[in-house]
Amino acid sequence: MQSVITSKFQTTIPKGVRESLKLTVKDTLEWKVERGKTIVIPVQKRFLNYKNSIKTGAGKIKEDIILSRDHRVEKYL
Repeated sequence: MQSVITSKFQTTIPKGVRESLKLTVKDTLEWKVERGKTIVIPVQKRFLNYKNSIKTGAGKIKEDIILSRDHRVEKYL
């Protein structure tokens, strides 16, 4: 597969490559040059691996605020 570099040094990632690497809009690519070859690596968003792994709820807002204030005061005592 080939692509052309524009006057702004931009290029289009061929559809086959995008699909193979499961790239989407706003994904990040890392570029490396090794021994005269360019290596392009999609940066993995590792935090998405933890999606839905932590259960959250409404919590106890008033108690959490009081606890947070108490911890902050302890730092200055």
